Amino acid sequence: MASRGGAVGTRWTGAILDLYAGFVLLYLFLPIFVIVSYSFNKPEGKFNFVWKAFSLDAWRDPFLYPALVDAMKLSLKVAAVSTTVATLFGALIALALCRYSWKGSGAVNMLLVLPLTTPEVVLGSSLLSLFLASNVASGFWTIVIAHVMFSVSYVSLTVKARIRGFDWTLEEAAMDLGASPLRVVLKVTLPLIAPGIAAAAMLAFALSLDDFIITLFNAGTRVTYPLYVYGARRAAFPPQINVLATMILVGSLVLLGVTSLWQNRRLKQAITKPGH
Repeated sequence: MASRGGAVGTRWTGAILDLYAGFVLLYLFLPIFVIVSYSFNKPEGKFNFVWKAFSLDAWRDPFLYPALVDAMKLSLKVAAVSTTVATLFGALIALALCRYSWKGSGAVNMLLVLPLTTPEVVLGSSLLSLFLASNVASGFWTIVIAHVMFSVSYVSLTVKARIRGFDWTLEEAAMDLGASPLRVVLKVTLPLIAPGIAAAAMLAFALSLDDFIITLFNAGTRVTYPLYVYGARRAAFPPQINVLATMILVGSLVLLGVTSLWQNRRLKQAITKPGH
């Protein structure tokens, strides 16, 4: 009887946990479902806030509003530039912190975490004060600098998590076989930590594309996609906003799928190589 009661209790506990997990996932994905579904809405008037009827009109002409398209192009350009710079800096910082040990490494680790724990309002206003004091006009490059600042921390911490299990004796073995330091980095180190760098770059790109508060302080007269969406809530909120957001979502999922397939393929190749 005791064992049967324990089994029943275990089943109830499992069912409750499954139900709880389902509610959590629903809470997380519900806004995404709303964004995608409302891209097929045919609103009455200028605001796409109430469901009226299913329509493909917005998908037939997703680039109807030039201001919206320009805002999206600016966000993609900023995300591409800031991600490239942040990935380069962040990967090098992670390599230095994991490979070498010096007196200032603890301070560098603390400085990497600091942007993640500081409120974005403080970061945005502080950067604005810095740019004003330096007589730097707000615009594209100030947005890029601001995004690089917080993206470097995410990239460094993500790459560090990948490097922690790295076997540094592989580099020593390559150098013992006659490989130059540059060849060791290009042929041994980078291929092994490439999945971590790719994941960090995708994270930095998504964070840059999504940032609103820090961008608001340092954009000047430039309007990124999040700033356009924020302003559109008062004038007009067309379904094309949801269409472009859905396009970004689908593109991100495709990129994530390709990256996962690439990583799995590399893992299978490593396993099937002779000597493994």
